[in-house]
Amino acid sequence: MTDKLTHLDDQGQASMVDVGEKPDTARVARAQGRVLMQAETLALIRAGTMKKGDVLTVARLAGIMGAKRTSDLIPLCHPIPMTQVKVELQLDDDENAVVITSEARTVGKTGVEMEALTAVSVAALTIYDMAKAVDRSMQISDIRLLEKRGGIHGDYRAPHVT
Repeated sequence: MTDKLTHLDDQGQASMVDVGEKPDTARVARAQGRVLMQAETLALIRAGTMKKGDVLTVARLAGIMGAKRTSDLIPLCHPIPMTQVKVELQLDDDENAVVITSEARTVGKTGVEMEALTAVSVAALTIYDMAKAVDRSMQISDIRLLEKRGGIHGDYRAPHVT
């Protein structure tokens, strides 16, 4: 780990990192998060009977679209030509939750961790938006990077990831 902050210039001003000299490498990042809700809300989502439509399909598309717009949302984040973005949603009856997992891929000079995290975040916000009329107590939680591969800093895998 380095003590130098990479997004500050010599005068301490926010600055985009120059990645021009870095080699292009294959990069992958996976992220995950959850939306906790009442059992009745999860049942409506499973049945596809939410008034705003098919929550899971819309959230999946929103997550993919969010990943593609990450550099527009996060200051100093590089626009990245992604080769693939996946968003998977699983219903967890034990915790009354929708578990969102994303994977972003590119071949480039910088990683796709922020794109994977943004995909999960936007999908979670979409679930909240589509179900808030019946359950304002929903909680978006545990958004985190599961793993990343590629690049000069090497691979990372979060503890307790199966």
